[in-house]
Amino acid sequence: MAHKKAGGSTQNGRDSVAKRRGVKRFGGQTVHAGEVLIRQKGYWYRPGENTMVGKDWTIHAAVDGIVRFTQKRVPRFDGVRKRCTMVHVEPVVAK
Repeated sequence: MAHKKAGGSTQNGRDSVAKRRGVKRFGGQTVHAGEVLIRQKGYWYRPGENTMVGKDWTIHAAVDGIVRFTQKRVPRFDGVRKRCTMVHVEPVVAK
């Protein structure tokens, strides 16, 4: 006689929690020291002037100022010069 097994656990129905990565402050925006500029996995964006990088590659502003993005060509291990995006913070001059 045909039986159906008891409905145990299913193979579907699991999903990872979103990591909320990406650019948090864009070019031209004002930031305060310590604010997160970019959350990333790896060196997609490189830290520039007045920025600091955390152990999880998060780029923070080191000073109060305005965010600026530039592009720079950097050599890879195989000798190819790859274009990378760098993020800087221009300090605000007090009046």
